Amino acid sequence: MTVDLRLAPTVLAAWVGAWALTGAHGPAAGHVAAAATLLVLGAVVLGPRVGARPGHCPGHLSRARLRQLAAHTVLAGTCLAAVGASVHVQQAAREPLPALAEQGAVVTVVGTVASSDRPDTFGGRRWVLDAARVEHRGVTTPVRAHVAVTAPGPAPRFGASVALRARLAPPGIGAGVVAAADADDPVAEVAPPGATGRLTHRMRTALLEVTDPLSPQARGLVPGAAVGDTSRLPDPLDEAMRTTGLTHVTAVSGSHFAVVLAAATALCVAVRVPRAVRVVVLAAVAVGFVLLVRPEPSVLRAAWTCAVGLLALTLGRPTAGPAALATAATVLLVVDPWQARSFGFALSCAATAGIVLLTGPLARRLAPWCGRAGAFALAVPLAAQAACGPILVLLDPVVPTTAVVANLLAAPALVPATVLGLVATLLAPWAPVVAAAVAWTAGLATAWIAGVATFFAGLPGARMPWSEGVPGALLLAAVTGVALLLVLRRPPGDGWPADRAGAVLRRLRSPRGGARSRHRPGVRLLVVLLAPALATGAGLLVLRPGASDLPTDWQVVACDVGQGDTLVVRTGARSAVVVDVGPPGDAAATCLDRLGVEHVDVLVLSHFHTDHVGGLEPVLAGRTVAAALVSPRDEPAGPAARTRAVLSDAGVPVTVATPGSRAAAGTTQWQVLAAHDAGTPGGDTANDASVVLWLRTAAGLDVVTLGDLEEGGQRALLDALPASGLPAGDLDVVKMAHHGSADQSAALAHRLSPRLVLVPVGENDYGHPTRSALDLYAETGARVLRTDRCGAVAVVVRDGAPAATC
Repeated sequence: MTVDLRLAPTVLAAWVGAWALTGAHGPAAGHVAAAATLLVLGAVVLGPRVGARPGHCPGHLSRARLRQLAAHTVLAGTCLAAVGASVHVQQAAREPLPALAEQGAVVTVVGTVASSDRPDTFGGRRWVLDAARVEHRGVTTPVRAHVAVTAPGPAPRFGASVALRARLAPPGIGAGVVAAADADDPVAEVAPPGATGRLTHRMRTALLEVTDPLSPQARGLVPGAAVGDTSRLPDPLDEAMRTTGLTHVTAVSGSHFAVVLAAATALCVAVRVPRAVRVVVLAAVAVGFVLLVRPEPSVLRAAWTCAVGLLALTLGRPTAGPAALATAATVLLVVDPWQARSFGFALSCAATAGIVLLTGPLARRLAPWCGRAGAFALAVPLAAQAACGPILVLLDPVVPTTAVVANLLAAPALVPATVLGLVATLLAPWAPVVAAAVAWTAGLATAWIAGVATFFAGLPGARMPWSEGVPGALLLAAVTGVALLLVLRRPPGDGWPADRAGAVLRRLRSPRGGARSRHRPGVRLLVVLLAPALATGAGLLVLRPGASDLPTDWQVVACDVGQGDTLVVRTGARSAVVVDVGPPGDAAATCLDRLGVEHVDVLVLSHFHTDHVGGLEPVLAGRTVAAALVSPRDEPAGPAARTRAVLSDAGVPVTVATPGSRAAAGTTQWQVLAAHDAGTPGGDTANDASVVLWLRTAAGLDVVTLGDLEEGGQRALLDALPASGLPAGDLDVVKMAHHGSADQSAALAHRLSPRLVLVPVGENDYGHPTRSALDLYAETGARVLRTDRCGAVAVVVRDGAPAATC
């Protein structure tokens, strides 16, 4: 069967061109030239192969084929030019936001809420603002751009007009926005949303109300499956769904559109609605669904693909999946070229392309083993996983080994969860009692999904570490390509006939028969299933130098650097936040080498005493450091000046810590709880000017580092904690202040009530750690671990709880 890929060069050219032209440094002629080369090569390769007549040689360029090739090249070039024009027009409308973001400027932004909100790690809300104007230093400039906002308190309603005071920053990779804005105060609505916005907000709010009495999984998953609202999804379940590749259940995309439109189509067919009216009804349903679930990138992609399908239905022509996807993606890239940099948009397109192109061939290969229905059910998650895997490792460098099976088992519950959840949403504002009953029924379906996710996420090896970054993505793409080549290189009838499945199985069981068999699909299938695992092991051996005796799944490590501090918090496969670098020498650098840390997202120097900054040069020499966060007090003056000079010579950007500042470092979130300068309470000594940090890892660990705070600084920190959002008690990990000196605040210790307390300490003449400090934290129920007795202490997560090696 021939696949129509005639529009593939067009969408690839548009995507590459949009990526190049929306870069941080503006248009690049080299990138545009690469895009043009790509479209020409694609047209040359694909043009002659598409729609070839039986018996016709694909490589023969007849006049008709040349005309077709020329038409494809012109189309791709036209779309690339349209993307360039769109970037040119929109770039002017986005200024001066990119420049202000690079400066970290504090501005006032006015605009309209353009997306649903998501919970932020530190208790706030995250959402996207369609900015209309920005004010900086008394100058107001009209703009038109999307800004990702993080703010405390409840988020404004979708479609509401707001004005907020925030500090801008460059957006993270894959964000698909122009800037990120961090607001310190809750954002109030300047004007309410329109009638449509108020209606959809009422429906979503009513759904949350009727699902509130349900079980925790149903409270989170029923709104998630219905309208993509994950605000109440429990953290352990959210992590389990990420591990098993089930996040598409709550990320509204093509599958949700398929379910909704299939249900609407069935109703239209049941009441014998004419085709023309059916198209209008389906279009109205699609538009209403977009407004209800919010126009996220994946939703827009699915909506435009649906629009192409409806157009084909109106014209009475068959709908080609690849053509519909390519058309939808190209239109969206022309309308908003910054979508090319959105991970959500890329994952949506990749998953759809994988399902459209690979499901059929994979199902035909699997049919002899599990029947047509089973083969199709298994082929869909296999295809999606194969297409999305290389992109997903850019976000989280692991390979989910149980994702395919988990998706296969969870699939039967997705349709009832989505349909019943939507019915409950439509009924909730007007018939809450009936809606509650429907939502409870939907909760039965989501219970199955939650159970599957939790079970398979808890299996050993559910997350296999993988090389991070672009090399890791390329490696996984190569492994996936080889595996697919092994399965799909032969035509369906060549060695894979369904009527020989029984004979093949018998031959595999028989040594003689197996030895004689030339075509053994079972062996090939086994190779395909084992290839990712084998390649993972090979990748770990080849790409992960520096074997360590510490657990490979460490989350936090207190390095043994003698009488000094070095704490490492994992942010990725080879990256971390490092807090202090110990005394002079290479002890801290050696510890980072043991852990395989090659990139430091943030180097935090809590204060400038030598036992915290002395080992700076070896640490900088062995890895890249993206940024440094330092104490606001340059005392002692000598070590402070030397430290700043070393960082400057290494080209490391330096930021002075301010209380309340926060950001993301890889998969870890961090926030400054205290950083006292001279003249502030608790700021009378260099120790009390220590940067106090709260970090939350991808595994959900809350970690607080207390630097060398003395009792006065700890009292000041205690007074500031209520406004910080730090949970009261039951913290996972605390790095004890000042190596366990006697100057400890009992009130702060009991306020933190950590499970684990790490004490970086070595041979010293100060009596550290003191018995009073050790007893104080022991009284809170904490397990206290000292590096002078344990060596490097590694904190891991076991059965959902923190544990430590000693």
